[in-house]
Amino acid sequence: MKANTGVKMIPLQGEAFGKPMVIYPTLLWDDDRAVLVDTGMPGSWEIIRQEMSRAGIPPERLKAIILTHQDLDHIGSLPEIVRELGGQVEIYAHELDQPYIEGTRPLLKADPKNMAPLLAMLPEKEREYLQWLCENPPKAMVHKTLADAEILPYCGGIRIIHTPGHTPGHISLYVQDSKTLIAGDAMVYMNEALRGPIPQNTLDMEMAVNSLKKFENLEITSIICYHGGMCQNNVQEQLYALLR
Repeated sequence: MKANTGVKMIPLQGEAFGKPMVIYPTLLWDDDRAVLVDTGMPGSWEIIRQEMSRAGIPPERLKAIILTHQDLDHIGSLPEIVRELGGQVEIYAHELDQPYIEGTRPLLKADPKNMAPLLAMLPEKEREYLQWLCENPPKAMVHKTLADAEILPYCGGIRIIHTPGHTPGHISLYVQDSKTLIAGDAMVYMNEALRGPIPQNTLDMEMAVNSLKKFENLEITSIICYHGGMCQNNVQEQLYALLR
């Protein structure tokens, strides 16, 4: 008997470097468990919990958190969730981003020295907070590392796609049951169009563009981009055009 599965984007509104921002963690679930993909900025857990409740998913059903990569807006609420749910939740990430998420290495894009010119442009209160956040980033233990082409037995099967470039350990997820691609920051969705990775936020642009080729042979009905939300219009055509 086929499990009942679901996919829900969780829009989180906020501000980044003086500009409004909406980001989209994703909630997946089946009859037995729920899985959260990425956790938003620090302080987002309460909103995520409310959105889970609206979907009929109580917090105690959350059994796994999959992190697409190490950036602050993806790992931000991880410590809050771990504090509340303790040993109930396992944290998954690619091994190349694991030490940054666990705090044994400084986040690649949150070095206060490198960010000094950008921080100087912000209002004092926001500048002080971001300075503190870069010096004291969220962190938590990664229980299981993920490899390219691995399939997690949750929610009808979640295939791991290693898509490095944005960060070394960036991953995307293909939810086999719903044919949904969770792209993380491998792509963005702007003005009803899929776009490639954003150069100013990508560590290795050539590698990030090459990573998109891994989506070519997937049967996809919808793509969730962390920045921009869900694309469902002419998905395959847009993706092929992007690859060309």
